Amino acid sequence: MNELYIFNIILIIWACAAAGVFTALFFVSAPYGRFRKQGWGALIGSRLAWIIMETPSPLIMLLMFLTGSNGNITALVFLLMWEAHYIHRAFIFPLRRSNSPSNFPVLILAFGIFFNIVNAYTNGRYLFRFAPEYHVSWLFDPRFIAGSILFAAGMIINISSDSILIGLRKHGGSTYKIPDKGLFKLVSCPNYLGEIMEWCGWALAAWSMPGLVFALWTIANLAPRAYSNRLWYKKVFPDYPPERKALIPFIF
Repeated sequence: MNELYIFNIILIIWACAAAGVFTALFFVSAPYGRFRKQGWGALIGSRLAWIIMETPSPLIMLLMFLTGSNGNITALVFLLMWEAHYIHRAFIFPLRRSNSPSNFPVLILAFGIFFNIVNAYTNGRYLFRFAPEYHVSWLFDPRFIAGSILFAAGMIINISSDSILIGLRKHGGSTYKIPDKGLFKLVSCPNYLGEIMEWCGWALAAWSMPGLVFALWTIANLAPRAYSNRLWYKKVFPDYPPERKALIPFIF
């Protein structure tokens, strides 16, 4: 049984798991942030949790690149796209946000680490070892160009929306407020929309099954949470704008 066979089995199981998680999260919100609750075991600070949880992803992708056989300029571009997102997510984002002491369940942290390891391994191993080599001409393919634009636009939306939320917490302590700038005027969670755009763009740019599965997992994680966030806002704030959707302007 060679690695490629095991790789394909992992990818199939991982895709099926995304469907199950998507359904489950509409009924049970992951217990961190505004949905934190008792009974989920040991807790640690949210800042440290984010750093520990996200750090495996850029490290594993770099390892896949260094040990792979596809190492041309196109492969380097894919590496830089991935690293751009995860260096921000693992280090810059948690250091910018307020640190809530001991409110992040270690169990959720473990799930997050596992999630990032699987996604980094499947995407990195495919791109840099199992895929037919992406020639330099791929950088001019319409799929790569459109995917890269979508990825960049999503990253801008994700970071700018996170900045709005961070700004609210800096000026208002730990009290939640209704964000009303940027795309928050249209949806409850534009930061989630931006991240979904990023990984849909990645899947298009790479034109790969691991990329598609990762995009589906991103939707499975974030679409139900956006829906729950909107319900929470409406429950906590009676004046929450009723026309504001959860994730996709005017639609959902």
